[in-house]
Amino acid sequence: MSRNADDGDDRTDENRTGEDRTDEDVRRGGGLTTGEVARRLGVAPTTVRTWDRRYGLGPDAHTGGRHRRWTAADVARLERMCALTATGLPPAEAARMARSGTSPNAAPARRAPAPAPAPASAPRPPVRDRSRAGSGLRLGDARQECKGIARAALRLDATALEELLLAAIAEHGLVTAWTEVIMPTLQAVGRKWESSGERYVEVEHFLSWHVSGALRRSAPPVGADRPGATTVLACVPGESHTLPLEALAAALAEHGLPVRMFGGALPVESLVAAVRRTGPAVVGLWAQSRTTASRPLAQHVAAMEWGVRGARRRPVVLTLGPGWAGQGASGLPRPAGLAEAVAVVRSVVAG
Repeated sequence: MSRNADDGDDRTDENRTGEDRTDEDVRRGGGLTTGEVARRLGVAPTTVRTWDRRYGLGPDAHTGGRHRRWTAADVARLERMCALTATGLPPAEAARMARSGTSPNAAPARRAPAPAPAPASAPRPPVRDRSRAGSGLRLGDARQECKGIARAALRLDATALEELLLAAIAEHGLVTAWTEVIMPTLQAVGRKWESSGERYVEVEHFLSWHVSGALRRSAPPVGADRPGATTVLACVPGESHTLPLEALAAALAEHGLPVRMFGGALPVESLVAAVRRTGPAVVGLWAQSRTTASRPLAQHVAAMEWGVRGARRRPVVLTLGPGWAGQGASGLPRPAGLAEAVAVVRSVVAG
């Protein structure tokens, strides 16, 4: 079987990786191999070769016959390519900017109306700004921002990922950003992990951690308690998927509603104690799996009472998450998504 001409050069300099070799080494030694460049960038060697073949981002000169050696200037151009694609730019456009040295600010803004009235250049509402995935993840018909977030997550680029998440929340609002940007990307990473054995687990953990941080940084401070206005949020016992509850907590804080968040796998006794101590208007119970959803627990919390005789109150219990499908307790709301959950809480508090 024939091999790519570059495969051999990925095995050279085995005792020194691309991180070990300094720029001075690169200048004196004739440049980095394709494998070393890939390790520096955090991408696969095939990606580097594709950028060379498809977009003309290869080394300025070849040395030693068929073997390619990448100089510091070549690597800088590829680093720029990585940075541009992390913002969601299509690879072809990012490559053009990387080759020319222009910046996105110098180019026409992708979202701005083009001067020509051609239909392809007409302004589009944000909700229709869609794009097919180009990151190896099956993102489907998702917002443009999903591509940049997915690429940053796959590269484990903390700085780019944080900036992109915060920008999406700031531009679209927390509910829309969660529903149309963050959730589709999280689901795509989850599908990638499920279909790839043990690979990409680190990507899922990395993305989840940064999503959690972005939700907290984007939400205003938790509002002060108001009688009959507090919402208690907790995962049912045995359930550790907290991100959807974190999104709901941030969205409620955005509306000035006081929230008490108790996170994952709250024991029954602790949940009951928290409800008694806070006297909430709403209790949201998240269950990701049917094996953790407990109808008796939800009904027990819904039956709890507090207050003076003649003015006793009970909480409205929201059964949240896919685990409640087919398990919902009679008379307890089961919002279909984040926007609906926020609307229900606001309605209960206002009433």
